[in-house]
Amino acid sequence: MDLVKIRRDLHEIPEIGFQEKKTQRYLLDLIHSLPQERLEVAEWRTGVAVKVFGLNPTKTIAWRTDIDGLPITEETGLPFSSTHLGFMHACGHDVHMATAMGLLEKLVQEPLDDDAVVLFQPAEEGPGGALPLLEWLKTSKQDFMPDLICAMHIAPEHPVGTVATKPGLLFANTSELFIDLHGKGGHAAYPHLTEDMAVAAASLLMQLQTIVSRNINPMDSAVLTVGKMSAGTVQNIIAEHARLEGTIRTLNNESMAKVKKRVEAICRAVEEAYNCRVSIDYGSGYLEVDNDPELAEEFLQFAEAFDGVTAVRSVAAMTGEDFGYFTAEIPGLMFWAGVDSEFGLHHAKLHPDEAILGIMPNFIHQFFKTL
Repeated sequence: MDLVKIRRDLHEIPEIGFQEKKTQRYLLDLIHSLPQERLEVAEWRTGVAVKVFGLNPTKTIAWRTDIDGLPITEETGLPFSSTHLGFMHACGHDVHMATAMGLLEKLVQEPLDDDAVVLFQPAEEGPGGALPLLEWLKTSKQDFMPDLICAMHIAPEHPVGTVATKPGLLFANTSELFIDLHGKGGHAAYPHLTEDMAVAAASLLMQLQTIVSRNINPMDSAVLTVGKMSAGTVQNIIAEHARLEGTIRTLNNESMAKVKKRVEAICRAVEEAYNCRVSIDYGSGYLEVDNDPELAEEFLQFAEAFDGVTAVRSVAAMTGEDFGYFTAEIPGLMFWAGVDSEFGLHHAKLHPDEAILGIMPNFIHQFFKTL
């Protein structure tokens, strides 16, 4: 397979969570082009699961790739830019899918002793595909349920050929945060007859920023970021409605619960102070990605000895990934893979170095042989 072409084809058709119909069709066409003797293919919503039967199986090893894009307008200027206006593969899922297809081809050509499953998972960016996919495997497709599971994520800051991970906690526990404030609008000349939600939202935003600095143990870590605030309609009408949109990231469930408790307390206080109604929606929430210590050590030792690959022991990041639902129940491993891009994840100009596609499928295949 021409993995660069596959990556570029996929880059042109980004689709957001559980809308990946073109992506699914493209992947299925590629999968059905492979020899089918050792394959079993199953569709799940807009995703695909493929089992490759091993030569003498005693367990099942899985590889997971995410397949969805983001609601970002692409600004790379590449000849294979997104054809879906307002959407882009700005987190490298096109690279992830092409890598998974390359791995699948190698698994067909050179089967492992054990069974292998490649999971093409939708909706990683939201609303979250890993948990319902895992439930489907456990209840409806138990013969695909893995004993070990691995995944990668591109790392723009690392050069191609670098892989980075660590035993234990790798990515944070995350939650979306949406807060709506409802008051009473009116003419800008008569503020005393209104309840101004622009002012209430500004006050709430500032108070939310005290949670991490004043309620979380300094030896712990947490992030509460409000990335978007909107209020009002025009300059001379007092805002009847305001909305804050943000994210919460912590290293454990206890800190997440504490942050949310404080968010709720502050919102109740704002209701009293500004005579308004405040509603909170936590949206999608993901568990932390917790690498199996033994599997992570095996991976790092393998990578250190693999020609053309540089192994780095990374530190935990506040990045969110729904792969954490897999590692909560199955011994698992996620690692960063360098793509040497000037622009970072979720940036409209992200352009990964496609040289990674000449390295990763074989590297992963060889690592699977050792498991």
